[in-house]
Amino acid sequence: MEYRQLGHSDLNVSVIALGTMTWGEQNSEREAHDQIDFALERGVNLIDAAEMYPVPPKPETQGRTESYIGSWLAARGGRDRIILASKAAGPASDPKRPGHIRDGKPHFDRKNLTAALEDSLRRLRTDYLDLYQLHWPDRNANYFGQLGYRWQDDAPGSTPIEETLRVLDDFVRAGKIRTIGVSNETPWGVAQFLLKAEQMGLPRIVGIQNPYNLLNRVYEIALAEFSQREGVGLLAYSPLAFGALSGKYLNGAQPSGARLTLFDRFTRYSNPQVDSACAAYVGLARSHGLSPAQMALAYVNSRPFVTSNIIGATSLEQLRENLASLELQLDDEVLAGIEAIHTRQPSPAP
Repeated sequence: MEYRQLGHSDLNVSVIALGTMTWGEQNSEREAHDQIDFALERGVNLIDAAEMYPVPPKPETQGRTESYIGSWLAARGGRDRIILASKAAGPASDPKRPGHIRDGKPHFDRKNLTAALEDSLRRLRTDYLDLYQLHWPDRNANYFGQLGYRWQDDAPGSTPIEETLRVLDDFVRAGKIRTIGVSNETPWGVAQFLLKAEQMGLPRIVGIQNPYNLLNRVYEIALAEFSQREGVGLLAYSPLAFGALSGKYLNGAQPSGARLTLFDRFTRYSNPQVDSACAAYVGLARSHGLSPAQMALAYVNSRPFVTSNIIGATSLEQLRENLASLELQLDDEVLAGIEAIHTRQPSPAP
């Protein structure tokens, strides 16, 4: 396993992180524990959760993912063996966002963040988090695949970034969190978090958890420069585009138990442009004798702005294959093939 420094912090995280958003919906508690055991045996140390998980978010399952991690910690011990990350939910600004968390108005103010953190710590059965992230912005912004910025006022109750940072600073001082990060954030948002932290002597974000994969390379356009110049690394989520880059949905296939088969709310990776690009990437991998999933993951692993690649799996077989991407170094011919496809169909699932 390779480890990379998380921003300017003293944390060194595994290049592969274990994502958890299926735990409590597609995975049982026993399966979640087995995945943690398997990943740790192979050197993974970063486990990423969220108060909203599992996904799709529902009132009856909310928090179950963190509870599964907590029961693993209670049974196994060894809190110092893992770097534990979680996320506070932002406000429910559209029907797909969870409206059941704190009455659908979980802004990043003191009251809401305190409740979010305390509940997460209780479920996780720990007294601190190594990384605490804001799951999506507390303002009008384009994220979760929304193209184009909408010119409109922020929702009532939106919390200024400096106020949010003051609350997070108090959490750091109290020893409840070690570092902070953002998620589904925009270049303007990242710039403001860095600026306010510098101006006011408040905690600096160390990571940006945004989507990044062969079908969505939007991060490269503006945010990657922040990673290099400001030392804020990408924690890449959806590196397989919900499994689309494995090729399992090609030609209209609907494999049993697969996420896009089970849940029709996920439309980001379901369009003709995605199907065409997936067929090209899968064909490229197979023409070189490679696993399509491993090629897609190896590409993400190799990007200099990526600190950690967050993989999710619903079986140990998938987890084993995904972790094996660490052993794959893409040669110049494969990389040229990837760029040729990207040039023809740049980011069909932004």
